[in-house]
Parts: sequence; structure tokens; C-alpha cells
Amino acid sequence: MPTQVSGLPAGDARAAWAASGVVALTGRPDGPPLVPPGRGALIARSLAERFAAHTGVRVDGARLLSERAAFLGLGRRGEVSAGGACRLLPTADGWAAVSCARPDDPALLGALACAEVGDDPWPAVSAWLREHTGAELAERAELLGIAAGPVAPRTAPSPPEPLEPRPLERALVVDFSALWAGPLCAHLLGMAGARIVKVEIPSRPDGARRGDPGFYRLLHAGHRSVVLDPGTREGRRALAALVDRADIVIEASRPRALRRFGLDAEAAVAAGTTWVSITAYGRAQDRIGFGDDVAAATGLVCRDPAGTPLFCGDAIADPLAGLTAAALASTAPPGGGGVLWDVAMSDVVASTLESGASPSPSAVRDGGGWTVETGDGPVPVALPARREPTGEAAAMGADTALVLRELGIPVP
Repeated sequence: MPTQVSGLPAGDARAAWAASGVVALTGRPDGPPLVPPGRGALIARSLAERFAAHTGVRVDGARLLSERAAFLGLGRRGEVSAGGACRLLPTADGWAAVSCARPDDPALLGALACAEVGDDPWPAVSAWLREHTGAELAERAELLGIAAGPVAPRTAPSPPEPLEPRPLERALVVDFSALWAGPLCAHLLGMAGARIVKVEIPSRPDGARRGDPGFYRLLHAGHRSVVLDPGTREGRRALAALVDRADIVIEASRPRALRRFGLDAEAAVAAGTTWVSITAYGRAQDRIGFGDDVAAATGLVCRDPAGTPLFCGDAIADPLAGLTAAALASTAPPGGGGVLWDVAMSDVVASTLESGASPSPSAVRDGGGWTVETGDGPVPVALPARREPTGEAAAMGADTALVLRELGIPVP
């Protein structure tokens, strides 16, 4: 079931952005903070309220949008993402967002630019983009597996409403996802009483393990860690058995990758499982993307007076998608049964935007801080804030044997 963010909640969008911590991360480092377009902070707040209505678990959805930045101490950087891994660059016919976040990305970007780039691909990529269109970039990025795309604002229709609230206490959630969106969904479900089993494969641990340890603990405290190798017959059998026993599965892989692991989402749904698939552009697309490049490519950018696009917040497509996924996963069809939620980060972002572009409002200096003018008067610009982890995160694979034995699955 393809999904985007549902509806447009009432409220002052500027005030919600100002209170979210995102405005402080948006704009040039030597200029005033800027207010992002659309209603993303309002919708994040509405999603959190819907999750609370289903589960009793209350979080400030708008504040979650800037939470990682609070752990990492990030600030606004204009045409460079707050985290530093993505850049907005001019193309022959516009602008594009290009990420270089993975160890193999410099080599892939070198292949894009047909140049030897070493550890710094940006000069060659910038030169190549100036001579090629956004459409050419999109085609080559998909071919090479690069997280990049032209900035092409669009809007998405509202999706079907979530289904009936479901009990989550002791529900078994098998989480194959990584980084931020999927783990945020699992974290929220765990707060509602679900049992979370995080599954990684030996050759591809969650890249967030290399990031800020406090933020990783926040999203994974209390979750059990299982490592299985889908390259072996025994590992594939154990993976399939875990899925068979799961009430909810969370994954962030393209369908062909799941098939290589021997996992079949449609079959699991037919057997009654709730399957949450979080991808950059939807299960039907073979494109990859991360929170910064997806948000910018979908149109969630601010503009300076010269029309140059600037990043909004920190990888904002990730927490928006994670909140959406949690609100959906906390529901089920009336009378029970399985459902597949196809959560495309691009659609989630697009559904927070409105057609037409307008100048990005600037915050104004107020003593030592900033304020945003709203319909109800000035609202202070909040800084990103962090929640504290409630415990420790398990070491990778620490619970493999215990979890499998508890579920009656042979240990490879």
C-alpha cells in the first residue's frame, strides 16, 4: 500500500518550524536562519499525536526532526548538508543534490564524472554536472547506485488513512533497517511495548554504529541484536524463520535485495504480517537515496535572494519517514490480517509541500537569539534538543543465539 504523509493539520506552519529546531539548521552559516517551505513540522507533530492516540506513547514529533543534530552538534551550512555528506550543486539546467556518505561513494562519483577523483570527488563532480542536465544525472545515478537527483519540486496526494489501532505490547518486531528512518520507527514501537530484534548481516552492519554513540543508544536501547549470514543456507533459513515469527517486519531494502536473502514480503503479508518497507523512492523504483538528497531533490529546500537552493534541517526525510512508518505500523486491518506499507521517503516529503514556490522567510535577530514572525506574533527559534537514551544498545550480534533459541529457531 503506497503511502505518504496524511492530510494537512491545522496550525501555523512557521510557528511549528520555529519550535522544531529545524530553522536553526537552515540557511547559510554566516546568515540568518531560514524557515523551510511546507508544513513538515506540523505534520510531524500530527503523526506523533496519532501514534500517541494508538499507543499512549507521547513524543514531540516536530522536535524529533532535529534530534540527531543535537547529538552531533550540527549547524546550518547552506549548500552543504548539516551532516556534511551531501551538496547542492548547479547542473546544466538547474540544481542537484548529491550525497557522498558511504566508503565506496568517492569511486562511484568518479565513475559518474569519468575521472580519477581520489578521496575528493567534488571538483570533478561539480565540473561534470555543469555540463549535464538533471535528467542525465538521474539516469546515471540510478545505473551506478549513487544517491543523487535533480532538485525538482513536486507535491503528492494524501494517502489512505491508517487502519485500526493494534496492540503492540509484546509484539515481535524484526528490524532489518539501518541509519535513522527505520530505527526510529522501531524505537517508537519499542516504547509502546513491542519486542525489537535488530538484524544485521556480517558484511553490512548498520552504518549508524560508526556515528554518534549517544544517538545510536537512543534509538536502540533495549533492542536485541542478531547477526545472520544470508550467504549460507543455514543463515537464510534462520532469516526466513525470524520473519515467519514476526508480527511486524521493518526493512529498507530494494525488493531484489530481499529476494537474494530469500525473503518474500508478499508471502509474509499473506500470512498475516505487517510489513513496513522504507525506501528512498518506493519499492517499484530501483533508486537509492538518503535523507538529505531525497528531501532536497523532492523540493524541500530554501532559497537565498539569488535563488540558490539551501538545505533544510538535517536529513529531514529520515525522521519524517520514520514517524510515518510508526503511525502506520501501529495499525492493522479491521479483524486482523497482514498489510504492506510502502513508505517512500520522497512521497512523505512531497506530501508536506504545497504547489508553487515562495521566498524563504528569514528569522530576525532578538537579543542573543532569533525569532520568526507568525500570524500570532514572533516565535523564538528553538535550538535542536536531545532526549536521553534510556539504556545501552546491544553489541552487534550479542543476542543471536539467545533470540533464536527462544523462538525455536536452529542456531546456524
